[in-house]
Amino acid sequence: MSTSALFLVVLLTGITLVVAGLGMALLLSPKSFNAQKGEPYECGIPTHGTSWMQFKVGYYLYAILYLMFDVETIFLFPWATVVRDLGMAGLVSILFFVLILGLGLAYAWKKGALQWK
Repeated sequence: MSTSALFLVVLLTGITLVVAGLGMALLLSPKSFNAQKGEPYECGIPTHGTSWMQFKVGYYLYAILYLMFDVETIFLFPWATVVRDLGMAGLVSILFFVLILGLGLAYAWKKGALQWK
């Protein structure tokens, strides 16, 4: 069997399984229709005011810091698998990378982005 035929079989099998699962869920799931299902839900408490309210910028700073260190992890795993082949140049480059991330963390710490107020 050629590679393209195998790819086509796997693709069609995946599509078939997804459509079959969704179809069975649609057919077998219990259904009840009432007005409460169409209302917005916020932890069981009726909403007050508009839904377009501002959030503290601290939430976004935490998200950016999380992404920064998440990307660091993504880059460190492949580096760790080939660290012996890279030699001293690989070590220096990854130390420079970690130094830049450490400076970013120090900057965020100095600005007070890590304090939850």
